[in-house]
Amino acid sequence: MLECHSDKPITLIVGSKNPVKINAAKAALATYFPDRDIICQGVDAPSGVADQPLGEAQTLLGAHNRIRYCQAHYQGDYYMAMEGGAAQFDYGAATFAFVVIAHGDEHSVGRSCNLPLPKHLYQKLEQGQELGDVMDAAFATKNIKQQGGAIGLLTQGHATRQSSYQQALLLAMAPFNHSELFASTR
Repeated sequence: MLECHSDKPITLIVGSKNPVKINAAKAALATYFPDRDIICQGVDAPSGVADQPLGEAQTLLGAHNRIRYCQAHYQGDYYMAMEGGAAQFDYGAATFAFVVIAHGDEHSVGRSCNLPLPKHLYQKLEQGQELGDVMDAAFATKNIKQQGGAIGLLTQGHATRQSSYQQALLLAMAPFNHSELFASTR
């Protein structure tokens, strides 16, 4: 179970300096610890995968690599990493993210929802471009990946990159909330 009652601040290390990812991580943890101060630090943590990972395996590996780096180089109570990727599924192209949370020796993996992508934009990703750059070119925006992201653009702001990451992180906290239920599955 999460330890909710303490005066000690919680230290959160986020495997990115992207403000969208940092804000999503801090907001998700603050939801579980509303009465605690959270000291949040975003750090450059290498993903070890392509800047625009394609496929679920590469995307998940990127998030795991970021967590491993953070745990090896920083002291924190919680570590969170998010890796955005894209894939061609049977039903069409989509972008999504994997999230990994570490607390002590425990790890949890979560995944965001899929955002459908137009085929011609996905083809640019297959050619080596990053989704943020592709979206900036398609919508005449600048640095959208540190703002609402493709999600904000394609949903007309009804969802954002931060809201998608935040939801995935909130759900990935479940094993920390009920460690006794998840003990046999780890």
